[in-house]
Amino acid sequence: MTRTVRSFDAVAFDHRRIDLENYDDVYIVGDVHGCLEDLETLLSVLDLGDRDLAVFVGDLVRKGPDSKAVLDRIDASSKLLSVRGNNEQKLLDGQTSLPNFGECERRIMESFPTAISWADGLVVHGGVDPARTIGDHSREDVLTMRSPEGNGYDGPFWFEEYDGPPRIFFGHTVLNEPFESESAVGLDTGCVYGGSLTAYDIGRDRFVTVESEGYVNRSDDKIVATNRQ
Repeated sequence: MTRTVRSFDAVAFDHRRIDLENYDDVYIVGDVHGCLEDLETLLSVLDLGDRDLAVFVGDLVRKGPDSKAVLDRIDASSKLLSVRGNNEQKLLDGQTSLPNFGECERRIMESFPTAISWADGLVVHGGVDPARTIGDHSREDVLTMRSPEGNGYDGPFWFEEYDGPPRIFFGHTVLNEPFESESAVGLDTGCVYGGSLTAYDIGRDRFVTVESEGYVNRSDDKIVATNRQ
């Protein structure tokens, strides 16, 4: 099923529009989850110039040790943007809490749009249902989507069936290595669980990764093998 998506103006969730022509290099970065050291290592490898941009897929916070510092790092630079992840939403909704999170941190998280889009690309945290148009999704849908039949790790996963357009860059579903197809790019490679922090270089069509020692254990059945049959 192929859908033609030329505008995101009618979507039910808030999004920010960018023009890739305004930048030299654009990178999309996976879930950081409070791993400040890994974030700084990746940013040093990317070596962003004045006309470069890194867009994060959300879940900058929780699970790792330095959520507040990661938020502050993103907020301090015009070269760094992020969409909102389900973990930011949980904090905003009062479903969970973190030490030393106050009005400043709330302001930063509230400033994150649910999606960032350009002519033929879309960054969201979770994903979409391949059977629906982009405009038929709620904010909750794109924050938490893993499988159209549920949010667990049983599959089938939305990105295995989605055929675009637009090409969607996402996190949320932990992968043993980055996922790439013509229509979707998955970037949560389990940084906080001892995997890696991954960025996708749009202009060069390549992945850039830095390894992480990890801070939290995760069972193998909640890490998706991207080459699974």
